[in-house]
Amino acid sequence: MHSIPTVSDPIGSSIGFVGLGVHPIQPRHFTGILTTVELRSKQIGTQETQNIANALRRNTTVTTLHLGNNTIGAEGAQYIADALRTNTTLTRVYLNINEIGDEGVQHIADALRTNTTLTKLYIGYNRIGGEGAQHIADALQTNKTLTELYLRSNEIGDEGTRHIADALRTNTTLTTLHLGYNRIGGEGTRHIADALRINTALTTLYLGSNEIGDEGAQNIADALRTNTTLTTLDLGYNRIGAEGAQHIVDVLRTNTTLTTLGLSDNRIGGEGAQHIADALRRNANFKPV
Repeated sequence: MHSIPTVSDPIGSSIGFVGLGVHPIQPRHFTGILTTVELRSKQIGTQETQNIANALRRNTTVTTLHLGNNTIGAEGAQYIADALRTNTTLTRVYLNINEIGDEGVQHIADALRTNTTLTKLYIGYNRIGGEGAQHIADALQTNKTLTELYLRSNEIGDEGTRHIADALRTNTTLTTLHLGYNRIGGEGTRHIADALRINTALTTLYLGSNEIGDEGAQNIADALRTNTTLTTLDLGYNRIGAEGAQHIVDVLRTNTTLTTLGLSDNRIGGEGAQHIADALRRNANFKPV
């Protein structure tokens, strides 16, 4: 007996589908006032994803699709991408933990070139490497609607970060970027820093749980001397020592836009903590997290 996944709208009503493999979802299932499709952790594979995508091609009410923690793979990602080319109502898509890889994210990226409604995309935990990051970056060069991109816990590394940074030089709509847990080192932060000197849209940047160290902290700090749009920056769990903390703190004396800074679980020690305390006394806008 299969569990009964639900497709629900924000006010709590739901529609049950018994055994997706036995009774496939059809376009008629996504009707009425339905706005949210919530099917996370339902053991959904490629066939079920194809059925969902086919329904979304004709649907004009669903704005949020949540397929996180399933097994849709690259083929399933292609079905979703095909739906995104024609669907004009979806604004949020969650595809975290689905093993889509570089091939799957290429399909999604291709759809982003023409899609004009999607604003939030979650593709974390999907084994996306540098090649996949390049596909996403290429899409960001032309896409004008995506505002939030979550790439947490992939494997893009410094190479993938370079591609994303290149896109940030020209992209004018992305405001939130999550690159935590992506094996980014000092070289990757140099690319990000170069982009931050030019980009005027990004307000929130998550770089936590990487390997940027003092070198990376200095690179980011140097960029913050001229950047006037970033308000939230997370650098937690990055092996940053007192030296790196000093670079960050120094720039806070002149930067007037950064309001939230995450430096938890680094190696700043007592000396670094003192630097931060000094910055707090001088910068009324700044709050550590």
